[in-house]
Amino acid sequence: MHIHNLSKENSVLNQFIAEIRDVTVQNDSMRFRRNIERIGEVLGYELSKTLEFETRTITTPLDTITTNTPKNDVVLCSILRAGVPLHNGLLNYFDKSENAFISAYRHHLDNPETFEIVVEYLACPDLTGKTLILADPMLATGQSLIATYKALQPFGTPKNLHIVAAIGAEAGVAFLNENLPEEANLWIAAVDKNLSSKGYIVPGLGDAGDLAFGQKLQH
Repeated sequence: MHIHNLSKENSVLNQFIAEIRDVTVQNDSMRFRRNIERIGEVLGYELSKTLEFETRTITTPLDTITTNTPKNDVVLCSILRAGVPLHNGLLNYFDKSENAFISAYRHHLDNPETFEIVVEYLACPDLTGKTLILADPMLATGQSLIATYKALQPFGTPKNLHIVAAIGAEAGVAFLNENLPEEANLWIAAVDKNLSSKGYIVPGLGDAGDLAFGQKLQH
């Protein structure tokens, strides 16, 4: 897997990451969602440089001009619910893409520190020969993304696979590297060293879904 860690270079992306981590800023859920969206836009822009392009002739009010535009058939897939703002950021740039949505959540067993990934809702177009972009803001253990990738396999084999995440843990990045095709790409804004005993990124930012949309009911 090819890993593109954008935190290795200074950019405005650092500001967006700093704000989603900051407990004094996290109280503003609208700003949290917007920052996740902006992170998706920046990562999407960098990802776009690796796509295939074709030359088109454009007619302006005064003349014609040739320009290079992407020709990939893109499918954006986000993991509900935390992935929605990141999905929106990518969709702002890949506005002609098809879209897929999947629910993948942690089901805790007898021990609260152990869990399995449960996939329920799934809506997806045909992926055959297309460029698949999987969006999940938090890459903790990596199990949710791998479960999502496996759940999508009956819908066809994509030509390209890209993973987009805001913050990840080194263990999660390593897990993806072991379980995804060598030609897959990971686009990520920051990588933290540790995971807690419950599988949360440290220092991370907390629960991205709760910060974006409010606390969920426990059952």
